[in-house]
Amino acid sequence: MKHNLIFTVFIMATLILPIVNAQDKSMSFFVTSENMGKGGNLGGLAGADQHCQKLATVAGAGNRKWRAYLSSERVKGKRGVSARDRIGKGPWFNSKGVLIAENTTELHLFNKTIIKQTALDENGDLVNGRGDKPNQHDMLTGTRDDGTAYFPDDADHTCNNWTSSDTGSAQLGHHDRHGGGNTSWNSAHASRGCSISALKKTGGDARFYCFASD
Repeated sequence: MKHNLIFTVFIMATLILPIVNAQDKSMSFFVTSENMGKGGNLGGLAGADQHCQKLATVAGAGNRKWRAYLSSERVKGKRGVSARDRIGKGPWFNSKGVLIAENTTELHLFNKTIIKQTALDENGDLVNGRGDKPNQHDMLTGTRDDGTAYFPDDADHTCNNWTSSDTGSAQLGHHDRHGGGNTSWNSAHASRGCSISALKKTGGDARFYCFASD
């Protein structure tokens, strides 16, 4: 009887563990495969989150709670929201099951994993980088290297909190870690405007990162 019980527990564990591991490595990070059509005007953070959710749903991952990796800036005396505080605790995997980061500390301080070969869109496709035509490696973030929002200053880092498709500027990251001597995936340089044409001039397409926050 005892041996039968042990054997049964062993079989159940053998069957369950692969399922748990497969669930743990399901997609929880991607680059948007398409922009929203209005440059830096994403409809605010809420609009960007909805875009992440929509793309994830079409790709079969709509059961997760998706958030755009974007920061906002100070409004009416309140410091903006930091991208790192919006995306959950991790771990995060791309659509191929490759680990992007275990947690927010690894994501921002020690990350070497986000490169062109791993920063895939929700369909598992590569996103154009430096050397491709067109180059689309600029990712909207509005964020400092450590994932936090900018302290109040005279500059616009978020296309007016992601509501401008004309004037302003946004801080950008390079998903391929190439270009201009700056290899930051989340804070490489500022854009030259917020229109789609302005964003394309520096190698972008108004795309951004999405993370599952649950």
